Amino acid sequence: MSNPSRFEPDGLTWYESSARQRIDALVDPGSFVEFIGPEQRETSPHLVSFDLPEQFDDGMVVGRAALDGRSLLLAAQEGRFMGGSVGEVHGAKLTGLLRGALRSRCDVLILFDTGGVRLQEANAGELAVAEIMRAVIDVRLAGVRVIALIGGRAGCYGGGALIAGCCSSVLISEQGRIGVSGPQVIETNKGVEEFDSQDRALIWRTMGGKHRYLTGGADLFVDDHPAAFRDAVRVALESPSGLDLDVLDAEQSRLERRLARYGDAEDALGIWAKLGINDPKAVPELPTSNFLRDVAVHRETADGAR
Repeated sequence: MSNPSRFEPDGLTWYESSARQRIDALVDPGSFVEFIGPEQRETSPHLVSFDLPEQFDDGMVVGRAALDGRSLLLAAQEGRFMGGSVGEVHGAKLTGLLRGALRSRCDVLILFDTGGVRLQEANAGELAVAEIMRAVIDVRLAGVRVIALIGGRAGCYGGGALIAGCCSSVLISEQGRIGVSGPQVIETNKGVEEFDSQDRALIWRTMGGKHRYLTGGADLFVDDHPAAFRDAVRVALESPSGLDLDVLDAEQSRLERRLARYGDAEDALGIWAKLGINDPKAVPELPTSNFLRDVAVHRETADGAR
């Protein structure tokens, strides 16, 4: 359980915190050692061409730390820099960390806060996402856990969502969002009638943490607080780490059943009703403890059970 005397940075929530504040609040005090820190000034080689500001860590913080004395590797995206977008350097730092996990056999935590691939580095960003996904799979095949933590301002969109989907476990808060296409992308391509990107309630019903947890897209649902994420990481670190054909077959079967069961639903409310929740409209307003209690027997699990 959480230590109530533990320091939390300025009393900030996970949603409000920066990448470094999230790391500091998550791991044992003083244990984080950053790799390729800002002092090395590994900036994007592309942004200057667009007359855009650079950041000396390129929006990606990587390093090693300990949790309860257990050695871990960590990566945290800085959503305040270009929406945590993935570019060449940003992606290379995460790929390198994952390759290091193969040698060290340390489990990996990825603190997502991203809108997806950086448009100014589109080709490099797309390649980076593919390399990261390959590295995540290689690490998992070796029996090393890769745990996704999602609850930042930018959410987890685009290539970030694809990477998170490859992880061993996904931890999410109500403020977290997961989507291969973001609200504005959907509206731009399909029109406001299909998806209104200004409708915050719709966004969270469709992509938010509660919906992803209910439909099996996230394994643990937590409060928007570093201590809650820390406790959830402890649980995830004890979960199975393997990846094999049986795991993939089970997930494919679950997705097929989900499409058959909910494919005609026009909104998340319809899906929640089909899950057997008595009052779907009340779900968005439920505090975390009430939500977890009320939906315990209704949510989908990795094996498709309810």
